[in-house]
Amino acid sequence: MLRRRSIPALVLASATLVLAGCAGTVNVPAAPQANAPECADVMVRLPQSVAGAERRWTDSQATAAWGDPATIILSCGVASPGPTTLRCESVAGVDWVIDESEAPRFRVVTFGRTPAVELYFDTESSEDVQGVSSREVLDELSRVVSRLPRDGGQCVERSEATPVPSPVEP
Repeated sequence: MLRRRSIPALVLASATLVLAGCAGTVNVPAAPQANAPECADVMVRLPQSVAGAERRWTDSQATAAWGDPATIILSCGVASPGPTTLRCESVAGVDWVIDESEAPRFRVVTFGRTPAVELYFDTESSEDVQGVSSREVLDELSRVVSRLPRDGGQCVERSEATPVPSPVEP
């Protein structure tokens, strides 16, 4: 009789381990200002799903991840970027500086908000990874990130930006 009772317990324990192994905790380092109350306000409003990717547990404060494997990673509390020559776009009232240097993987950071939010996302699909739409990611997360206070900075058209001086020839 003892043997019959242990079989369901063993099956349950095995199923729990299998399910836990499917989508483990994502290691995301905490940003320097992760303990800012404004980040907590953003974190409690993040959606369960972004661009079709389901939310995953992370191991640091003010961080989030979506997808298995993680295709979207968010960190709140990063430093707001200064003036840059990188592309800057406004989405739903939030300005984002877009680093395309590793495309199809992108790094985007809010501009003109303190604390800032940084996103990493992968738009490329393969056999193992379902990429995400950058437009969907920014559309869905800008609504939540817009709660962060503005600090006066905003995107400007390239034609209106202060030109970067040319290097002086020796």
